[in-house]
Amino acid sequence: MDVLTLILAGGEGSRLSILGEKRAKPAVPFGGKYRIIDFALSNAVNSNLYRVAVLTQYRPHSLMQHIGIGEPWDLDRRRPDGVQIWQPYRGRSDQDWYRGTSDALYQNRTFIAEDRSDITLVLSGDHIYKQDYRDLIRYHQEKGADLTVAVMHVRPDEVNRFGIMSVDSDYRITKFTEKPQQSESTLASMGIYVFNTEFMLRRLEEDAQDDSSAHDFGKSIIPKMVENDNVFAYPFEGYWVDVGTIQAYWETNLELLKPGIELDLYDPEWLIRTRSGEMPPVKFGPHSDIQNSLLSNGCVINGTVINSVLSPGVRVERGAVVRDSVIMSDTTIRAGALIDRCVLDKEIIVGENAQVGVGDDNTPNQTEPKNINTGITIIGKRAHVAPNATIGRNCRIDADITPEDFAQLDVPSGATVSVTKARSV
Repeated sequence: MDVLTLILAGGEGSRLSILGEKRAKPAVPFGGKYRIIDFALSNAVNSNLYRVAVLTQYRPHSLMQHIGIGEPWDLDRRRPDGVQIWQPYRGRSDQDWYRGTSDALYQNRTFIAEDRSDITLVLSGDHIYKQDYRDLIRYHQEKGADLTVAVMHVRPDEVNRFGIMSVDSDYRITKFTEKPQQSESTLASMGIYVFNTEFMLRRLEEDAQDDSSAHDFGKSIIPKMVENDNVFAYPFEGYWVDVGTIQAYWETNLELLKPGIELDLYDPEWLIRTRSGEMPPVKFGPHSDIQNSLLSNGCVINGTVINSVLSPGVRVERGAVVRDSVIMSDTTIRAGALIDRCVLDKEIIVGENAQVGVGDDNTPNQTEPKNINTGITIIGKRAHVAPNATIGRNCRIDADITPEDFAQLDVPSGATVSVTKARSV
């Protein structure tokens, strides 16, 4: 059985705030050394699926650089196997920026048809999980399905983030609603679909001709298929998280520190592969104190790190404290600084004796109250926090900030520090 795996990786990730402003959501670093898309790519090759296309769109450069020719995942293979990058382009009248998930596949229909696969597996590139897709494909074939959707139960307060469905006793889907405000059902789509390829191409063509369609799986394609075709749900009971919010991203990173977590990154039978640069080993200085943390290659620690996840090349100087935080690559925490309940992007410098994420005030961020409201302070890529600054909760420190952009050293909870107008012109 020939299977073509398509990974939808063009998402903007707007709810991830400044973490998604300079990169596609699947390219956001996770768990110290990984990128989010590593999980979909690794699941595919661990399932012996080596014919993979990644569909990019929003700010694709870091994602494309990370994937390269696919050698970390054993995807640098002779065609038709191996990894390809499918980027939107303008050439014919029906080629343009992708209008939705189904339109992304429709615009690449020629490539899909030329592959001549029996089955098309469609994945989202922005979820954290481990899954053997071979079980899902066998289930799809046993059911005689036209489409199979991988599903799992979510909390009732989360149904508005997912496509929610009802099923009968045979797990045939009887109703599908995209992101309802309330629902009696909590059975959510995982963004993992198995199609019979010829059937999928017919439905994509019909959807493209429908001017009233949103050209999206959840909003248009699946609801119509539920009415007219054999559509089944595949119940998944393992670990799966959509890290689509700052809170979910922070929580999921720190869950890696808990004993007995289902997402075992140390399982030799199901490795999560990634692209790793050559860096020296982690170094602990004579004044370091490390508790319950993940530290990646190239980290140099002379201060205190508690319950935190550090990416490659992070430096924590003497007297500095990092607690309950996620710190991305090549960031430096200067002597005497404090980082508490924060997410710091790459190549940041936190000045000496600065305190970031302090106080009990939980005022939502003034710029992004819907995205930054759980007490987590975020600092953008290549920012330089002024020495001796005190920054509260739910703050947003924009990318490329310099000490001169701090109008005052006391930044209250909920505030945003942006590049000054004088420097932005």
